[in-house]
Amino acid sequence: MRSVVVSGVPAGELRDRLAGFVGEVVGGLAVRSQRENALVYVRGLVAQGGRKSLQPTLFRLEESAARYESVQQFLADSPWPAEVLVRACAERVCPEIDVVAWVVDDTGIVKDGRHSPGVKRQYSGTLGKIGNCQITVSVHAIGQRGTQPIGWRLYLPEEWCDDLERRRKAKIPDEVVFETKPQLAAGLCERAAAWQLPAAPILADSAYGDDAGFRTDLNEAGLAYVVTVRAQTSVYGPETAFVVPERDGTRGRPRTAARPDRKPESVRALAERLPRRAWNTLPCRTTPTGDHVESRFAFVRVVATNPVRSRQQPPRWEWLIIEWPEDEEAATGYWLSNLAADEHRERLARLARLRWQVELDYRQLKGELGLDHYEGRSYLGFHHHCALVSCAHAFLTLERLNPKAQRPA
Repeated sequence: MRSVVVSGVPAGELRDRLAGFVGEVVGGLAVRSQRENALVYVRGLVAQGGRKSLQPTLFRLEESAARYESVQQFLADSPWPAEVLVRACAERVCPEIDVVAWVVDDTGIVKDGRHSPGVKRQYSGTLGKIGNCQITVSVHAIGQRGTQPIGWRLYLPEEWCDDLERRRKAKIPDEVVFETKPQLAAGLCERAAAWQLPAAPILADSAYGDDAGFRTDLNEAGLAYVVTVRAQTSVYGPETAFVVPERDGTRGRPRTAARPDRKPESVRALAERLPRRAWNTLPCRTTPTGDHVESRFAFVRVVATNPVRSRQQPPRWEWLIIEWPEDEEAATGYWLSNLAADEHRERLARLARLRWQVELDYRQLKGELGLDHYEGRSYLGFHHHCALVSCAHAFLTLERLNPKAQRPA
């Protein structure tokens, strides 16, 4: 086995640790052959080499044709629940990495043809353009000592969900229905919240933060969030009073919905009218060398307009976080957060600026572990692959934390 470079550790010892770790987290798989194939596949993902698709991976491991057939069936058709492995890895790694946030994001996986589940010409932020690709939504635990994926769901466009023939060929279960990316993300977060994981605020970009349903789902599930919103997002400012109007006359039901005493405004307009005293310079990021990066922030209590106007929900006060560096002509970032009214301002600023770390996670998951190398056309197989990539990622994270496996500085 060509292994990741771990200074001073014999290859045999590394193999034993890998086998021990995989044996620990695959205990929830009922069949012995499944557990054996999981180890073979994760060995291939961790091993140095080229493309991590199945055939070249097993060739590098010098596995037999019979093993290839067995692993292929294990990936594409074997009905083991991928979330069992994702959960086991998350519960093993997250307590070790000092989790400070969960990050929701999605990534595009370039594909040729039209038969891989979910593939179509669609916009991908990863590509920065429209391309033929799959998009998977994921949630990652971000800690001071590492990261760990804690959920995966392949996004299926409506045309895929409505096409019975394509569904059958891609082995998409009947119970899978169309869900937007924010709905998929909220479901993943709620599922992970039921596991034995350190709770942490959920961070997301504006593709999720602008979705009032996503924010509402998280809040109703008791989950904290700090999510990016666009400058056009509408809110009721801090001066707003919500009052239940008196009933007109003696007929009709008493009114119960509180109404605002003024019109909403965009978060950009609110930022532009704030007095200078509202702005504070705070540390918002710590570099790998330990230096603190500062920026200028304002923190305002607001009520988002959409849940009140469009969803007839009672007003819910939350934080609007605004970043406006001194040398910029306009604010550079806006976030909404349901964290407590007495939350420390520096923590709000640091959480707002933390989401970028998920890009480093995707870089490792794709560049080192072959997240985007799965070539099968099975919906189940795709999620099995993601779970096994998460397993390989978990092992490498623990290796980096292992004093015996430290690389020289």
